[in-house]
Amino acid sequence: MKKLGISIYPEHSTVERDKEYIELAHKYGFKKIFTCLLSVEGDKNKIMREFKETISYANQLDMEVMVDIAPRVFGVLGISYNDLSFFADLGAYGIRLDMGFTGNEESIMTHNPYDLKIEINMSNATKYLENIMAYQPKKENLTGSHNFYPHRYAGLSYAHFQKCCEEFKKHNIHTAAFINSSAATYGPWPITEGLCTVEMHRDLPMAVQAKHLYAMGLIDEVIIANAYASEAELNALSQVDSDMQTFTINLHDTVTELEKKIVLEELHFYRGDVSDYLIRSTQSRVKYKNEEFKPTFTPDIRRGDIIVENELYGQYKGELQIALKDMKNSGKTNVVGRIVEEEIFLLDYLAPWDKFRFTL
Repeated sequence: MKKLGISIYPEHSTVERDKEYIELAHKYGFKKIFTCLLSVEGDKNKIMREFKETISYANQLDMEVMVDIAPRVFGVLGISYNDLSFFADLGAYGIRLDMGFTGNEESIMTHNPYDLKIEINMSNATKYLENIMAYQPKKENLTGSHNFYPHRYAGLSYAHFQKCCEEFKKHNIHTAAFINSSAATYGPWPITEGLCTVEMHRDLPMAVQAKHLYAMGLIDEVIIANAYASEAELNALSQVDSDMQTFTINLHDTVTELEKKIVLEELHFYRGDVSDYLIRSTQSRVKYKNEEFKPTFTPDIRRGDIIVENELYGQYKGELQIALKDMKNSGKTNVVGRIVEEEIFLLDYLAPWDKFRFTL
């Protein structure tokens, strides 16, 4: 399973409220916390004391806290790239550099004696990573994460996102991306119109955003960017299978008990001889070849429909399929259900021999 994370912004909240949120996320199996130290304006000692208290609480729950540091905070706190004891004393798991150095400094930082992770920005598609790699970093201490975008329409295009991820996976660098909670109300900045890495995710349910990232096979950590996600969202996200595509569906009233059993209880796989029109899962026609499959609901077929061939289709009777295109129905095919509209695009990420399941 991939790691799940939340984000907290202590400058805009209280220690008590952040602790409650951390405890709730821990309850649902979340392991990562992203947080920002964007400024130390005001009472510096109080800010740092509260920051340390929150991180200490997270560590007690075996959660890993990644601290995003603005370059100017390095200067204000007198921190040097070759002495990261400040972050070790904070109890941080690692630090994220939104703006980098020349490559050599990042490499030196990965060799820190505390084994703090050094997380770099994944969203720019430059030769930044290649440059760091040329300086021989301690690779297990180098990770990457994308930016997130509070401005609607400013998030990454899918093509650019994929290109950036592939550069990091080429070097087997651990990757992270951010998704948006519709229940959350704030991030690190005053303006927020949702908070996500990929623009196409902005208005999707949180679990669907995660399913998409998992389906790509390029992201190791999925982190909720804004605060605070609802308990229902945390629960839904914790239920998403990161290793197998699972489609949320609605079943039609006409579905038979046997068809329902086939849809919901069988493990399906995408047959290898690929069609433009259908994803075929053929084992049900073998397992239930002696059962009855009477014609029931046989309207014309739309992309995203879940269908089971009825007995008029001879040897194909009992075979489950997912429609990839709209098709005429000859009356030999029972339309038993449909993938929810916001997940139909995920069909594009199923590959031959992939396993998949359905859930209501």
